[in-house]
Amino acid sequence: MKDYFSEEIVKIRELVSEDPNYSKLNDDELKERIEEVFSERQARVRTDEPEIAAYYSSLDFRTKKSLVDTIFESIRGLGILGKIITDKSITEVMINGYNSIFVERNGKLEQIKDSFESQDNLRNIITKFVQNMGRSITESNPIVDTRLEDGSRVNVVLDPIALNGPIVTIRRFPEEGMTIQKLINYGSITPEAANFLQKLVKAKYNIFISGGTGSGKTTFLNALSNYIPSDERVITIEDSAELQIRNIPNLVRLETRNANSSGAGAITMRDLIKSSLRMRPERIVVGEVRGAEALDMLQAMNTGHDGSLSTGHANSARDMLSRLETMVLSGEAGLPLEAIRQQIASAVDIIIHLSRMRDKSRKTMEITEVVGLENGKIVLNPLFEFKEDENTSVRKVSGSLVRTGNKMVHPDKLIGSGIYDYLEEKG
Repeated sequence: MKDYFSEEIVKIRELVSEDPNYSKLNDDELKERIEEVFSERQARVRTDEPEIAAYYSSLDFRTKKSLVDTIFESIRGLGILGKIITDKSITEVMINGYNSIFVERNGKLEQIKDSFESQDNLRNIITKFVQNMGRSITESNPIVDTRLEDGSRVNVVLDPIALNGPIVTIRRFPEEGMTIQKLINYGSITPEAANFLQKLVKAKYNIFISGGTGSGKTTFLNALSNYIPSDERVITIEDSAELQIRNIPNLVRLETRNANSSGAGAITMRDLIKSSLRMRPERIVVGEVRGAEALDMLQAMNTGHDGSLSTGHANSARDMLSRLETMVLSGEAGLPLEAIRQQIASAVDIIIHLSRMRDKSRKTMEITEVVGLENGKIVLNPLFEFKEDENTSVRKVSGSLVRTGNKMVHPDKLIGSGIYDYLEEKG
């Protein structure tokens, strides 16, 4: 089937550019001119080009607006990419070459009909897009991780590293910020568990959020941060700034920096964690722990910086502990395993594990207390676990996060903060 949408974008853009006053038009005037040419083109093809006339007659209002918006963006800036990133309903963008674009809306992934004119057109737009964010991308530097002004995370990979053409992945975050109440409304967590987590955060338990890719770790961390008292000094440390902590006036945000073209000037997570300890933090929030910085994070948690929060990739709460061991060893290979486990068991109080289910919903799977080290192994005490109910099916997950009935082994921070919780005695 012929791609009239892309063809008409090129044609109308050419007609608009023929206007002698084209270069002097401001944005509003340019939009008006595009709409005029669009109407003129629609009227002309009725008699001259019956096939295209049939295409125009099939267009609904939304598609017409999309075509006009795409033409404007292709003239002024980023083409289809510009149109996509201004659509607030889209939470994730996946561009797999010039003619394969997927977006996520309301948790559901869909392929859209729009496409770029060519591989070269997409590559040129990507170059401009990356330059607008103060970065550069070339064949010698074909991978870029950066962010938009609104905090959206951007990853770009050029061909020939990406075999099906230039790849762009953008993770968007809601402008209004995430709250625990919204997670309750989505069914990601129960009010009982949320109430418990609120008390843990206020009592300064060190909390790790684990989960796979796309499970909602950063979103959950943003929501959890709303429970941090507003009179505390908080330092956030991230590879690419995504956290949206809004209720803390005394907030310091730190972001890593890659090396320049000569290989110098890199600022790592380890550098930032060490520096943050000199900033008199009451809490340290590390967006995601991926490597050797895990040791510095654990040491910070063990040296009086209670209430620290972080996330990590793992398949379960138990797996998160194994991952932390591996991360520490990647930076300090000579450390005995038992010493590492002792460090982890002393530093981490609570692990919250998230998962993206088979029906694409995101659920809190378990809230587990880290009890300590026993016979060389870290002991866990599950407090909440997700249980599927009789209404669950292959296509739809139905269930709830329920109390295990286990007594909390270390309620000392709750007691010391004057926060009493029934989990201390329920067993």
